[in-house]
Amino acid sequence: MATESQAARGEGAPSTGAIARPTGDSPWAGAGWFVVAAIVLLVVAPLLLSDFRLNLMAKFLCFAILAVGIAFAWGKGGMLVLGQGIFFGLGGYCVAMFLKLEEAGPGQLPDFMVWSGVEQLPLLWRPFQHAWFALPAAVLLPMGIAALLGALVFRQRVRGAYFAILTQALAAAFVIILVGQQQLTGGTNGLTNITAMFNLDLTNAGNQRGLYVIVACVLGGAFLLVRHLSRSRYGRLLVAVRDSEDRVRFLGYNPTTIKVIAFATSAGLAGLAGAFFVPVVGIISPTMLGIVPSIEMVIWVALGGRASLVGAVIGALVVNWAKTGLSEQFPSGWLYLEGALFIAVVAFAPKGIAGLAELWRKRAGRSEGAPGALPRSPLGRLAGFARARRGGPDRLEKEPTA
Repeated sequence: MATESQAARGEGAPSTGAIARPTGDSPWAGAGWFVVAAIVLLVVAPLLLSDFRLNLMAKFLCFAILAVGIAFAWGKGGMLVLGQGIFFGLGGYCVAMFLKLEEAGPGQLPDFMVWSGVEQLPLLWRPFQHAWFALPAAVLLPMGIAALLGALVFRQRVRGAYFAILTQALAAAFVIILVGQQQLTGGTNGLTNITAMFNLDLTNAGNQRGLYVIVACVLGGAFLLVRHLSRSRYGRLLVAVRDSEDRVRFLGYNPTTIKVIAFATSAGLAGLAGAFFVPVVGIISPTMLGIVPSIEMVIWVALGGRASLVGAVIGALVVNWAKTGLSEQFPSGWLYLEGALFIAVVAFAPKGIAGLAELWRKRAGRSEGAPGALPRSPLGRLAGFARARRGGPDRLEKEPTA
């Protein structure tokens, strides 16, 4: 039996080194809820919603993809990212550039370049004539920039509010660049009137419904990917870095690499969201990418519950749906109602909407840990990892029984 001092250090686990799974965290229960959500999004919503509302839902699902990435970087890794608009915009502009060139036809210029007096396609645009370049770039370019930025910043141990301010400043600079390059980016208007993709009419109701299904499936895949990362050994390391970066470093791990992976993953999901946002909405402009939109993205996750991937998805959907509904019903006062919604959630649910579900589970009497086993903190698990490297009694994985 573990002693009290072992329990305080998070080392009071069974002798095999197994980490008890919380009873309320059953994989079968999680799979069941995932199936229910899939049925609601893929079957119920297309049957009940009009074409206009379904297109709005597709837009909100794009935001949910982005929110999953923020929850991973912020909720699991402790990195408050206030510049996700950069990566969302990069993904959106990559796809929009390809679609504008496809719409113009071979050897032709996009409409805004003609209006600006451009006579030859700029070198920056030429690679985006090909789908094999533009579509992967929508995800890989944000990931590459985030990895480079993260390697430079995290190596200097910049974190907390300083990292948040840095990302916010980069978002502001990105918007200034976009607005100032009228001939390359469309300026303040952005890239507009995107109505076709691979010779498919994006204004057609049937094609829009098909696009909605694709976006919903991509959201499900992104959610499962991040959930797998969060529950893996890497996910435990990421949480440990969030809780005590210096101690993780002393245990022999490199926090810079761990944080860069999370930051790049979050950026890739933001780029993916922007890539789908363009065909769904038909426009991408700097007004969607600056400081204010980036802060709004963080608010979605905060209200949903940054510690929960499900909460992040729910927060993105609820906030944006409420924003649309309130603006329709109360054109002159919807901002006050939306502000009241934010205040109510912060005042009565500090952990977000997902925290209400956690509170309900506790009141229902569900135990947080398996009987007979003491839960181990991420740092306690890392101590076990370090001992296992030295050949100690703890093991990284559960030993197979005879």
